[in-house]
Amino acid sequence: MSKAVSALRKTFFSELILTKSMGHRIAYIAVITALSVVSNMFLEFRLFDVQFSVTIVISALAGILLGPLFGFVACYVGDLLGYVYNSWGQLYMPWVGLSTGVLALLAGLVFTCFRFRFRGSLYLKLALVCLLSLTICTVAINTTGFYLYYQKIGFTEKAIEAISEKFGTGVTYWTYVGYRLLIGGQGWNCLANYALLFALIPLLNRIRPLNLNIG
Repeated sequence: MSKAVSALRKTFFSELILTKSMGHRIAYIAVITALSVVSNMFLEFRLFDVQFSVTIVISALAGILLGPLFGFVACYVGDLLGYVYNSWGQLYMPWVGLSTGVLALLAGLVFTCFRFRFRGSLYLKLALVCLLSLTICTVAINTTGFYLYYQKIGFTEKAIEAISEKFGTGVTYWTYVGYRLLIGGQGWNCLANYALLFALIPLLNRIRPLNLNIG
């Protein structure tokens, strides 16, 4: 029984969290939640028609540092608090917060379940996190959520015209996926976040005082 409990602890909580006191754990969760709030509220900008943010980086970082469970909670709560604090007059879209939480969950599981540490294994784990992020969070959760939402209230004229021009069809699920990733710019936002993730995580892992031990 104790072995099973120990295995579950190592699966759902990061090595970093398991080695810290309760006070340090609360502090880590609070900081990551605050970062999630800030990233959702302020760390967004537009370049031409593409909206960029660092939400993917913060969510992946949350899962890696805190583990799947605390990472999910920190990101989902962070997204919700960011909306409550300043909604910008927009409707709350729960699938957005869900996608950030699930990304943290997936990143945490990759780093707690795959404990191999051969040379370059850190980059292999990050590549898997990016792949899961794109397929499950960006497409299966976020894009599906927006597709169902716009299917109910009506797609914008811009989306309809762009899909018709680029794909030669009406709006279907897969043409909307293509539109959102390629024309709407979410694919470029993902690539920018993945590049930042590949640069940031190895750098943090090398800072000895942090003692992240996530290689």
